[in-house]
Amino acid sequence: MKIVVFGPERRAGALVGERVIDLNRGLAKYLSERGEANAAEQAASRLPSRLLSLIERGPAGLADAQAVIDHFIKLSPADDRGAPTVVHNLNDVKLHAPWPERRIACVGGNYAAHLAGMWANRLGKTEVSVEQITEEAKKAGQWGFWKVPAEVAGPNDTIPFPKRVTYFDYEGEIAIVIGNRGKNIPAERIREYVWGVTLFHDWSIRDGGGVDRVVSYNLQKNFDGAVSMGPCIVVGELDQQDIDADTRVNGVVRQSYNTSEMIWSFGEVLEYLSRDFTFVPGDVIAGGTSAGTAADKSRRGPDGKRPLDLFLKVGDVVEVSSSKIGALGNKIVASD
Repeated sequence: MKIVVFGPERRAGALVGERVIDLNRGLAKYLSERGEANAAEQAASRLPSRLLSLIERGPAGLADAQAVIDHFIKLSPADDRGAPTVVHNLNDVKLHAPWPERRIACVGGNYAAHLAGMWANRLGKTEVSVEQITEEAKKAGQWGFWKVPAEVAGPNDTIPFPKRVTYFDYEGEIAIVIGNRGKNIPAERIREYVWGVTLFHDWSIRDGGGVDRVVSYNLQKNFDGAVSMGPCIVVGELDQQDIDADTRVNGVVRQSYNTSEMIWSFGEVLEYLSRDFTFVPGDVIAGGTSAGTAADKSRRGPDGKRPLDLFLKVGDVVEVSSSKIGALGNKIVASD
């Protein structure tokens, strides 16, 4: 099941081929056709129009969603004449980020191939195998950061180029959306907590971040347009540790990897972060990025500076995609 957020009211829908089914209105119409009283009220309770409320409904909400999909799957938008509309052409609606407006945790340094390039730049380590990098990273322990956006960009939204930046980078990622409340969660119970999987873009500032500190504001990862997600959340179909991901800049492949290559699995990350910390439905964990970013591919010159050719510029179009999820494209524009 592919869940999207669409339209001016940012309603939860199901993406089925080239159609979007409004789940809440679909259930209301389905119940009304069966002659049930208070169909709209029942639908509002059982299959809410807001994404977060749908996630919080758990398995019962997904069962109702599947019933709506099964009922309307053969109905074309042209034949859906009764108001309000339930079945829409995908091209006729605006897809928004499927962000439940909860917290976003991001894993850092979670792919050895990416670390190889970063270590070559920062530490001068060039003759290190992927196995050695993985071992060293495991010994050093997990690290990451939180993204704290007020808004998250969705498919085809623009990303403003931060004014204070010279080196602006792309990081295509896979993220999980949490479906159950929990704390101190063992890694082996990860499947109980994953509601779905989506594409995630961790836009990053690669200019110097100032003095290194144990705790910081982390401004390189937090600015307007620092996150995009979409086009959908795939629910109940995927193994989060076996998802392919590609990143293209102006149509050229820059990244290509699989989540099976993660140093720390999503389960291990959830176990680490949930120590004395409660995760709630709608929280997001992004699993990190692999090799191919501008930062890990651009070697510093004798003057210590990196060439700009691989870093992003105004007008660039960046697309993160997966054969199992879809594509998330964004264009870089000048900041206001």
